[in-house]
Amino acid sequence: MKQRLAQTEADSKALPELKEQNKALHESLNSLQHSGGKGALEAKYQSSLDEVNSLRVHLADAQAEIAKFFRGPERESAGLQEYIAGLENKIADMERQLAEANANSAEIESLKVEGMTLHEEAAALRMKLAGRSDNTSHSSAGGDTKDQSLQHQVETLQSLLSQAMAERDALLKVRRENVQLREQVELLEERIRVSDAEIQAQLQIYTAEVEAFQASLGDLKSGNEINVAHVPVGEMPWEFWSGLQLRISALMMSDMLTQEDGKELQLMAWRREKRLRDVYINQADMRDEDLAVEFKNLIQPTKRPGLHIIHISAEMAPVAKVGGLGDVLTGLSRSFQKKGHLVEAILPKYDCMDYSRIANLKELDMELHSSFDGKIYENKVWTGIVEGLPVYFIEPLHPEKFFWRGQFYSTEPDDFRRFTYFCRAALEFLLQSGKRPDIIHSHDWQTAVVAPLYWDIYVPLGLDSARLAFTCHNFQYQGVQDPAAITACGLSARDLMRPDRMQDNSAHNRINLLKGGIVFSNVVTTVSPTYAQEVLLPEGGKGLQGTLGVHSKKFFGILNGIDEEVWDPATDVLIDHQYSADNIDGKFINKQKLRERLGMASQGDDEKRPLVACVTRLVPQKGVHLIRHSIYRTLEKGGQFILLGSSPFPDIQREFEDIARQFENHPQIRLVLKYDEALSHAIYAAADIFVIPSIFEPCGLTQMISMRYGTIPVVRRTGGLADSVFDVDDQRHPEEQKNGFVFDDANEGSLSWGLDRALDYYTQRPEWWQDLVKRAMQMDLSWDASADQYLDLYEQVLSKVKV
Repeated sequence: MKQRLAQTEADSKALPELKEQNKALHESLNSLQHSGGKGALEAKYQSSLDEVNSLRVHLADAQAEIAKFFRGPERESAGLQEYIAGLENKIADMERQLAEANANSAEIESLKVEGMTLHEEAAALRMKLAGRSDNTSHSSAGGDTKDQSLQHQVETLQSLLSQAMAERDALLKVRRENVQLREQVELLEERIRVSDAEIQAQLQIYTAEVEAFQASLGDLKSGNEINVAHVPVGEMPWEFWSGLQLRISALMMSDMLTQEDGKELQLMAWRREKRLRDVYINQADMRDEDLAVEFKNLIQPTKRPGLHIIHISAEMAPVAKVGGLGDVLTGLSRSFQKKGHLVEAILPKYDCMDYSRIANLKELDMELHSSFDGKIYENKVWTGIVEGLPVYFIEPLHPEKFFWRGQFYSTEPDDFRRFTYFCRAALEFLLQSGKRPDIIHSHDWQTAVVAPLYWDIYVPLGLDSARLAFTCHNFQYQGVQDPAAITACGLSARDLMRPDRMQDNSAHNRINLLKGGIVFSNVVTTVSPTYAQEVLLPEGGKGLQGTLGVHSKKFFGILNGIDEEVWDPATDVLIDHQYSADNIDGKFINKQKLRERLGMASQGDDEKRPLVACVTRLVPQKGVHLIRHSIYRTLEKGGQFILLGSSPFPDIQREFEDIARQFENHPQIRLVLKYDEALSHAIYAAADIFVIPSIFEPCGLTQMISMRYGTIPVVRRTGGLADSVFDVDDQRHPEEQKNGFVFDDANEGSLSWGLDRALDYYTQRPEWWQDLVKRAMQMDLSWDASADQYLDLYEQVLSKVKV
């Protein structure tokens, strides 16, 4: 807008020059009448910007009349007089238009002069006409010449006036725009002044608010420091202490803390000292160098408060879970942590982990090199917090991409190589990081080789502070391979291929990793007392019963528990309606919601039907033929059935897919043949009866979870099922322990006996059933007692070391 205004002002400055040109135009017009200088007149008029353009139309009319008149030289004088009168009238009109033009612009005042000139021309024409009337014949020829001259002059004038008219219209338009632009600019300038004032006012208010906020923030920070200082240490979340442990480890590995200083700080963290907590809260945002200085200032001789336990495992719930091992590792470790012990875990860094459940995942600034196949390979080490526990994830930079397979284990043909590599790298990490744990606890065949690696390779290198615990969660899977495969991780096949070491008891030309875990560990456990007795027999031991018998003095069965904070229907966000043993009405709401979700009948008489469920892996161990029978038996007895699970065995998977298609639109039966964590929670909360017909079951967690949610289990008497479920009709157990239905034999008749009793009690004794549900929900299924048993075993093996 300002640019346009500047252009308009430039045009206005050109007006004086336009006036001069207009004056020159009139002078040329006067001289034209005497000299007839056509060329000079055109040259002058072409450069003029005269504002007399309003005469264009009237002069054109005059030209037409004059031309008409002179083309008829014999026209009578009366007609000529009439034409002259008309011309005078038009001249009067021109004068009026000139007056209007003067009203619009004072700069075109000179047009009046032209009007007077035209008057003079008209007078001259009258005189010429008077002479013509006296002697028409004599003036005819001369008149023609003058007429032609006059006609030529008028045409020239017409052209010049047309050009002047256009210039004038443009100038008037520019002037109008000039006025509008000036008004808009003035309005904008006024608005800018107002906006500046408003901005300044708002800026002052904002500045004042910021100052007030900063003052309040300072007060809050001071108050928070005071409040945190008074928070009991026991109320600090486990994520805080785990994060602190990882921070200390990182400082040790980057050589900002010596190994001695780091150990002292870890001791203070184990004891959860208030002063360490306060320093970390106030200085957590410091640079590592500054934080290390602050930590060093706190180091003083301390007394060890608990044990340092490191788990090396292939699973950990909820980030890497295949079976019950993942739940056991997390639940047991959390229980140790609550009892004041430092617990850490080492896992492979699978590409298919649930990374959303890992807090503060980051790569450690350390170079971890480990030996495999006689070569040195680099590994990355990551840290993170899982369920409040500090965890180290080892990522091999090996060309075979051991843990970048999109799955955890059991289906990969090189699982033996994958996990012997991992175990060697895990122990190398403990050595290079300077950790000195009391207990190294490994699990199942995947990490059983930790024990022989520890004694044969790493104790001579100085990693000798720990004693080894080994837990077998299922003796069916043993990690058997050709002897040469063990040499890749640095062990000697010749030394280990002996009956008292790692030679397989059945295939004597093969090496057995699970056997090595039993032989080389200081204490060996399995997951329930009954299963510990079963595996001493050929059917349960799967070939290792003789080895277990030899090492029976260090072999124990400890029943697993469940994490009652994770599995709690009163707080579970994955179910539709929370409930507790004090008010179980929510269980029926969940039942109706699940029926609607799966498209099952839920109205009228169907509302009263018992809902039977099974959540399991469809493998032979779980009694798949009995699971199939329970579906049809439940339907015969008037109940509803939901199955959630899948099978790694194609034949079994196809069999249940056929059953699923058979009942695809059935109102009472639904099969969901996949793993769905959220749906499993909904089923536990909705079902009335839970079927677990396992052929063998080392421990089992589903029966404990189902009872926690008020779903009564029907189980076969085996392994951990026999240690946790007690039949309501078995008089050998006190009333307060009775919590389910048990059958003995792995056949359809025995299963029907247990399932039928449960369905009959549900339909015929509803009040009694409600009491049974509440009693099951109130049972202690936690890890607390089991963790104490593990700790007792740890202390026993450590005390032998001291002696």
